[in-house]
Amino acid sequence: MISGAVFERSMRVPFSACDPAGIMFFPQVFLAFQDHVEAWVSDALGIPYHQLLGPRRVGLPSVRWESDFRAISRMGDRIAVRLGVERLGRSSLTLQLEIRGDDGVRVAARQVIVCTDLDTHRSAPFPDDLRAAIVRFQETQS
Repeated sequence: MISGAVFERSMRVPFSACDPAGIMFFPQVFLAFQDHVEAWVSDALGIPYHQLLGPRRVGLPSVRWESDFRAISRMGDRIAVRLGVERLGRSSLTLQLEIRGDDGVRVAARQVIVCTDLDTHRSAPFPDDLRAAIVRFQETQS
């Protein structure tokens, strides 16, 4: 269960995300999470994700995933993808992610992201504006 501020978006499970049995295929869950992180940075934090990676040369790669698949999502299901910040470090960020359906949490995950310089591919402190936006997000109520 995510505690604190939550960024949530709703989606319908598309045909393209399903295996032949009509069930959301597990790699598609991680793609949904990545899309959600990008939307969180751009929409909730107000920093265009494509600008970070492009002209600003700031990378946000995943370095660790933990996931717990509790129930299936079928093609056509309406699901909510949710994100909360667990920990903000100097150059790392731990996120809590969920996919929820009417029946509760279907997938719960923790993702560790490390801020990197895309020219050196080494870890780097979060840019000041990005750090400040994450802190502001943490201070909001869901």
